[in-house]
Amino acid sequence: MTASRSLLLLVFASLAACKTLPVAQMPAAPASAALVAVDPGQWKVLDYARAPMLDDVIDALADRRVVFVGESHERYDHHLTQLKIIEGLHARGVPLAIGLEMIQRPFQQALDAYVAGRIGETEMLRRTEYFERWKFDFRLYRPIFLFAREQGIPLVALNAPVEVTKAIGKLGLDGLSPELRRQLPRDFDRDVAGYRERLEAVFSGHPGGKKKDFEHFIDVQLAWDETMAETAANYLRAHPRRSMVVLAGAGHVVEGTGIPQRLARRLDAPMATVLQTGSGIDLSGEPADYVVLSPPLELPPAGLIGVVLEQADRGMKIISIAEGSHAAAAGVRTNDRVIEVNGAPIATLGDIRLQLWNRKPGDTVRLGVLRGRDPWARRLDLDVRLK
Repeated sequence: MTASRSLLLLVFASLAACKTLPVAQMPAAPASAALVAVDPGQWKVLDYARAPMLDDVIDALADRRVVFVGESHERYDHHLTQLKIIEGLHARGVPLAIGLEMIQRPFQQALDAYVAGRIGETEMLRRTEYFERWKFDFRLYRPIFLFAREQGIPLVALNAPVEVTKAIGKLGLDGLSPELRRQLPRDFDRDVAGYRERLEAVFSGHPGGKKKDFEHFIDVQLAWDETMAETAANYLRAHPRRSMVVLAGAGHVVEGTGIPQRLARRLDAPMATVLQTGSGIDLSGEPADYVVLSPPLELPPAGLIGVVLEQADRGMKIISIAEGSHAAAAGVRTNDRVIEVNGAPIATLGDIRLQLWNRKPGDTVRLGVLRGRDPWARRLDLDVRLK
């Protein structure tokens, strides 16, 4: 991060018009200014009319080797802000790579094949096991992925494998097998100022936790942050002409104690951090170099079958049908096992999500189901209109 941080507030009015205001240079309050509470009894005044545009901030970001843009994963507006910054830096001639928290390191080849045009979106999602490992609606990230593919911008899988972090959650770092420990960085810094305290505040919000559980929680967070920092640093050393925009949850960016300081330990490069409102940010401190004031923006509804499923020995078993769905009218019954969607075999819930992620309400999908007990079950093909 920059040696001397100055917190700026960005007003996200639309994708085309974002404004900034240096907090340190805040003018006297005009009658028309908006007021934003930051602490009980404490107010900061934003004079939107005098704030510069987001393009001016992107000009400042253009000379940073690494730009961290934090997100709340489910906020579509947050991802559009990320895209706006990526587009702006690309338009200024910055040779970029995009670092992704949501894709784990073993799946880098799938991202490379996608950007190169050798595979499409659905195949990339299948190969990266996106819906098993990340689970958030891919449509939130899709504009960023499409822009990267269209412009030939490398996508970099940053995160640790979930098999490793799940084991840490149960056993702690010291309990990992040598095979799993080799998949993590050797160097972990537990002494970054404020890191433990911030995570302790998060953990205390979940009642019933024990000290041992908290230590494992810290270990998991460290595994994520150190792995993403190491992966980004390795990429940037191997590609000295490229800069990187890192997309990660706000908790990995806030105050620089997550990924940024750990990357700085590995690579001497100018950096900047950007966060967005709606991420639990305390504006009374200095959470980042820039903060975007971003009103929520929802994705259009996704197409749904309208059933509740559970894992079966073969396929996914329907345990209930939602009121108002079209599944019952199509002939679907509880206890049917879904084994195909549009001809694609189904073994897990992730397989179903892979076939539905880009479907809209009103689209029709063909379900291949088994009805009855094996070995007497019979196969049915049912056309279901999505709700």
